[in-house]
Amino acid sequence: QVQVVESGGGKVQPGGSLRLSCAASGSIFKLYAMTWYRQAPGKQRESVAGITDGGSPFYADSVKGRFTFSRDNARNTMYLQMNNLNPEDTAVYYCKAAIAPTGSPIGYDYWGQGTQVTVSS
Repeated sequence: QVQVVESGGGKVQPGGSLRLSCAASGSIFKLYAMTWYRQAPGKQRESVAGITDGGSPFYADSVKGRFTFSRDNARNTMYLQMNNLNPEDTAVYYCKAAIAPTGSPIGYDYWGQGTQVTVSS
């Protein structure tokens, strides 16, 4: 069994900061790419930030300079530091991890349950 769990969401005023965490646990052989997504009400889910299999970080244009992705491989955990938040960042944030479970030769995508981020005064 593999689980992916997000935490750290909440409500913050415009200009504020939040730090999201995403932890993968269970029978993990190898953890590949990890990605943060978000979905605002009435909109499609979009990728926000992450790191590819090759280790290259990427950011959506809308969050460049404000969000910082990091990863702790020893803990199978990734983080999203979000600064200078604005109301347009309000969404449910999800993490997706490509994981090869123990005994499996290939990886699968595992999604967390999501964490709500609300930016409002």
